[in-house]
Formats: sequence, C-alpha cells, structure tokens
Amino acid sequence: MIKKFIALGLIAISLALAVIMNVLKPVPEKLETPEAAIAVKTKILQRSDTHLSVESQGTVMARTRTLLTSEVSGTIREVSERFVSGGIFRKGETLMQIDTSDYDVALQRAEAQVVSRRAALEFEKARGYQAKKEWAMTGKLEEEAPPLALRIPFLSEARARLLEAEAELKRAKFKLQRTKIQAPYSGMVSKKLADVGQYVTQGTQLGEMFSTDVVEVRLPLTEKDLSMMDDLSQFTKTTHNKIVLEGSINGSTNRWFAELVRSEGVVNEDNRSQYAVASVTDPYRLDDPENSPPLLVGTFVRAIIPGRILHNVFKVPRSGVLEGPLVATVNSQQRLALKPVEILFADELYHYVSKGLSDGEEVIISAIGTPIEGLRVEVKNTLLTENIE
Repeated sequence: MIKKFIALGLIAISLALAVIMNVLKPVPEKLETPEAAIAVKTKILQRSDTHLSVESQGTVMARTRTLLTSEVSGTIREVSERFVSGGIFRKGETLMQIDTSDYDVALQRAEAQVVSRRAALEFEKARGYQAKKEWAMTGKLEEEAPPLALRIPFLSEARARLLEAEAELKRAKFKLQRTKIQAPYSGMVSKKLADVGQYVTQGTQLGEMFSTDVVEVRLPLTEKDLSMMDDLSQFTKTTHNKIVLEGSINGSTNRWFAELVRSEGVVNEDNRSQYAVASVTDPYRLDDPENSPPLLVGTFVRAIIPGRILHNVFKVPRSGVLEGPLVATVNSQQRLALKPVEILFADELYHYVSKGLSDGEEVIISAIGTPIEGLRVEVKNTLLTENIE
C-alpha cells in the first residue's frame, strides 16, 4: 500500500508541476502580418486632342486609258520612235502616219466637184435672171409668175448640189487629217499593236496608251474606317483632303502626297466597303523630275488618311480598360481604385475616354486578374506622362 501511495504521489506532483509550468510560461509576442501588395505597371495620362487616322490600300491606275484605233484604211508609212511600250509622248505629237495617196486624190476630186457646182450655181442664177426679164415682157406682175417659169426649183437644186459638194470636201479633208495619228494627250504607250508596212483598216487597233497627267487610287473603307472619319462626302469638299501614299519603288520605300477627290457613293456588294478615290498630279514627274521619285502605274500603295479630331480625351491603352467599362487607378494611398468611364471611341491600340478620369490620373495598364477595390498595389515601372498631340 505504501508503494501505491508513493506512485500516486509522484504522479500528482508531476501533474502539479506541469500545470504550474504551463500557467507561468511567458505569453508569446503577437506580430502584425504584413499586407500583401500586387505589382503593377501604370501610366499617367493627360487630357488632350487626338487626331485619328485611317489606313487603306490600293493600286495606282491611270485616270485616262485609251485603245488607239485607226479611223481610215491604208499602209502605215511612218511610226514615231516614241511609239513603243514605255514610250512617253506629248499632246499633239504625231505617233503614226498612214499612206495619204488615196486621200490626196479624194481631196482633189472633192475640190474639183465644189468648183463645178459653184459654176453650175452661177449659171443657174443667170438663167433665173433671164427668166425674170422674159416674164416682165409679158406685162404681168412677177408675183403672178409660176416658180417653174422663173426657174426657182432649178436654182434651189443648184444650191443644194453645192452644199453637198462642200460637205464632201470637208469629209475628204477630215479623212486626210486622220491619216496622221496624233496623241490626244500627254501620256505613255503601254502596248504597241501595229508597225511600219502594216495595212490597217478602219477600226484596226494600233496600240494602248494612258495619260500621265493624273493617276488615281481606289481606297476601300470599312464601316469602322468611316466611323473614324468625318462625313466622306463633306470631307472631299474641304481643303483637308491631303493624304499620304507609301509604296516600294525599286526596292526602296517612298512617299507621295495625294488628294482625296471623291467618293464613289456606293457600297461594294462583295466586301461591303465604300471606295474613296485619291489622285496624284504629274506622277511620272515629267514637269518636275527633281521633286520626288515617280509613282508608276500599277504600284501597290498604302494610304494614310486623316480622320476626325477627338477633343479633350484620354488615350488609354486597351489593357488599361476593364469590363464595365472601368479603369483601375492608383490613389494617393497606393491602393487600387475602380472608376467607371465613358469611351468615346476605340481602335486596335487605345480607348479614347471622354469622362471619368482627371488630368494626371495614374492608370494601371498591366494585367491584374480580378480587380478588388482598395487592393494595395506596388508600382514597378518608371511613370510616364503621355501628352497626346
């Protein structure tokens, strides 16, 4: 029994010591858990005016293109050295000469016919005068004489025959003139279809050519493009219709200034686009060869068209606009603040915000997952202030 009491006493003493040690142990110091912050990239924006621009593309085409045909028949006797593919000519220059022998003879015959008909008219006038004198000898008034007695129908017929002869003379002169093929405008030969010694008839194709005074580019514009521009019909009537064309010539990129001259006024059924037409004057630089490289017909170009102006807007990168639309900003306590905004326009790179932001607003432009109002953020970039021209 004594051993049992000793064992129970040791157990009791051990429990008592454990309780005393647990009660008397020091209370651990409570440390504050640091609040996590998310790293972000930001940009400081300022309100300003933004000039929108539209890009399109097209192929340079001659405004005037002609299939040259013969208006007379005959053998080609001469061909200008400029009448070759790529040859440049001036307005009024003789490109080709057709044999004139038959037309010289026809002209002489027409001239002779006119002389003969004039003589016949004078002869008939004399007969008419004599007929009037003979009628006067009868003692009757001239008004009572029948037209045939005074030879009036014969005189009218003589005048008509003279008019006919004069018309044939004019026709003979025209045909003789048309044996000389002259350039109707300054341009370039794109294809030569006839040469010296060839016999041609009326309607024979002699060549193809196009004018070099003005070239045009048809520029397709989508609905989105048109939304970035002022009304197209009004745009072409103002002085703000200068555009820039960019294209490659001989391996180098060049720029040309063009003028937006008109809208075709219809919607294309294939691509649902509307077409604007831009023109370039003196594309081959024939009048000013030192000005800039020539713009060749057939060149594929990219057009930069000035659009409308957005006044007093913020240019926010697309990554900085959240669904809502909302913009995540950083306040003075380095915490995230969500602000509803009004977007005036958007393109592939930016949203243009008209309301909801203030000048100097620090906008988060990096991905932040699920945005939480009041979330602590840590800016990890060099802040940039963007001034939009």
